[in-house]
Amino acid sequence: MNDQTYNQIVSFIWGIADDCLRDVYVRGKYRDVILPMTVIRRLDAVLESTKEAVLQMKKSLDEAGVVNQTAALCNVAGQAFCNSSPFTLKDLKSRAKQQQLKSDFIAYLDGFSPNVQEILEKFKFRHQIDTMIEADILGAVIEKFVSPTINLSPNPIQDAEGNIQMQGLDNHTMGVIFEELIRRFNEENNEEAGEHFTPRDVVELMADITFLPVADKIKDAPYLVYDGACGTGGMLTIAEDRLHQLAREHNKSIKTYLYGQEINPETYAITKADMLIKGEGVQEDHVAYGSTLSNDGFPTYDFDFMLSNPPYGKSWKTDLERLGGKTGISDTRFIVSHAGDPEFKMIPRQSDGQMLFLANKISKMKHDTELGSRIVEVHNGSSLFTGDAGQGESNLRRYIIENDWLEAIIALPENMFYNTGIATYIWIVTNRKAPHRRGKVQLIDATKLKSPLRKNLGNKNCEFTPEIRKQIVEMLINFDENEQSKVFDNEEFGYHKITVERPLRLSIDLAKEKLDDFERICEQQKETALMSVIYAVAKKFQYTTITDFNLFVKELRNVAKELNAKLPAKRINLIKNHLAYIDEEAEKVIRKIHKAGKVEANPLYGLFETTLDGKPCIVEYEADSDLRDTEQIPLLHEGGIEQFFTDEVISFVPDAWIDDSKTLIGYELSFTKYFYKPVQLRSLDEIAADIKTLEAETGGLLQEIIGGK
Repeated sequence: MNDQTYNQIVSFIWGIADDCLRDVYVRGKYRDVILPMTVIRRLDAVLESTKEAVLQMKKSLDEAGVVNQTAALCNVAGQAFCNSSPFTLKDLKSRAKQQQLKSDFIAYLDGFSPNVQEILEKFKFRHQIDTMIEADILGAVIEKFVSPTINLSPNPIQDAEGNIQMQGLDNHTMGVIFEELIRRFNEENNEEAGEHFTPRDVVELMADITFLPVADKIKDAPYLVYDGACGTGGMLTIAEDRLHQLAREHNKSIKTYLYGQEINPETYAITKADMLIKGEGVQEDHVAYGSTLSNDGFPTYDFDFMLSNPPYGKSWKTDLERLGGKTGISDTRFIVSHAGDPEFKMIPRQSDGQMLFLANKISKMKHDTELGSRIVEVHNGSSLFTGDAGQGESNLRRYIIENDWLEAIIALPENMFYNTGIATYIWIVTNRKAPHRRGKVQLIDATKLKSPLRKNLGNKNCEFTPEIRKQIVEMLINFDENEQSKVFDNEEFGYHKITVERPLRLSIDLAKEKLDDFERICEQQKETALMSVIYAVAKKFQYTTITDFNLFVKELRNVAKELNAKLPAKRINLIKNHLAYIDEEAEKVIRKIHKAGKVEANPLYGLFETTLDGKPCIVEYEADSDLRDTEQIPLLHEGGIEQFFTDEVISFVPDAWIDDSKTLIGYELSFTKYFYKPVQLRSLDEIAADIKTLEAETGGLLQEIIGGK
């Protein structure tokens, strides 16, 4: 089909909305009628040639008492769908009475096979029938769609002499027309389109990134392509077209199977309808409805290629609850075995579930094929750095990078999408890195590579031209370093998060008024027996302040023993919380004592060599939570944790140590760190020259003001 005929059909269908719906629907709702009616008319046209045979088969099946007739009727129709009603759309245009038209149109819709019924249900198309009947436009809409001036049938229209007046539409061309209508409606409704619609230029770049780096590895084989947030299915179909094009260029014969999942009912219906319109009945069964996160439609499948633009900044609280909540979740897509941890959790905060879509795809990678799997997914900037070490987002980055699956990340220009102007990034993940890329991650800054649009589409004010797409892909494939492309070791993005502790230093004020206050607290806590021991010790120290809590506790235990009183940890803590106070000049509080020789002294990790009662020993001090701090140490820091701690911490706080039990590994990526170019400030000489020029221009006025003349 030539471009003129293609544009004519698209414009004709697009014009039906203005001709028939203008005074009944607001523009944003035109799609509620036009898209399902386009589907219905195409399916109706495809079934026209076998209509009589289908009705004959239905009559035979009815007479034989056969209940489940769909398979037999579809077989006669030669399609993955059928319609067993006595009507075609052309039959309905002649109805004079609206109620008769309504009754017959509903009977016509009821005649479709279950797969078409599901599409109509998700479109909520039946809800539109009463609106159109009341406005007396249903007949006009039907008449427009069966107009002899356009041909939506796969068969050509001929005149009486057999000459072709209008070419038929093959399935692919009809699919392209349908996708163009979807694109136009999405751009008309750009305030909401970004939730399930990715601009075509971005999708084409993603398809190029997915396939071009491995084009020479494509075999004569079937390939499975998956999108876990497929929206209207455009990403799948564009990816399929690109893969087939590359296969032809490399003289390969391939088959592609498309799989997708979508939670929005209308966009799910569009995807299913697009598959049916293209004659891909089997593919249509590969689109699952529902939430990918809590109800995975393909739990046992692995895929060769996976592309997505998942929702970002969107809460997944409902999915989290369905998965069992924070403590009950056990889904192996999001909890894996890694780095010696059998329950390594990659669960992000519930306010933003975008990274779970990436984790879902990683769980579906093929590990037993030469090509493995390639994942190309769009995220916003938070996926690069959100989440501290040990938290879900950081753990997912760690899992990907430490398995050497992160090939590259590409920073896109702002304002590339319809409903947001924020920065976005394309992640490229594969378990089959080329040998020269192993152990490396490439960052590409494509933020300046854009072409302005003549007219903004919502927030979208720029696009990728084919030349720009080629430039970006070449940077990815060439793997060279320049101002826009940088290559790093995997470990560059990792860090140790250490917890820095300092000793707790406590003094005890044994003044009588303090003891009176403490006694009232003991009475409230029902610990009055403790006061006899406290008073005995206070008397021994003449009711003064003790700056060595260890000495105080030692005397406390001695007196308790003499008085046959118990001194459990609960009572010691009561004293710490209400009678002791933090004193920078006091002695450090000892938490644990080890005999010399049983453990080795290591001040960096809180094991200090000292002498108690004349005997050498190793002590661990109690940490002061108010002085606790953390430090991030790059994995590649020369000398590692200990060198950093010695240079950057001990030199400032000599009594600090590392709580090794709390050390975590985290990963984050920062484009700003590697690509930021500070604004070059002018030199003092340049500024002085400007001042002199201004002074000359003002005829010495500036000097008079400064000099006070």
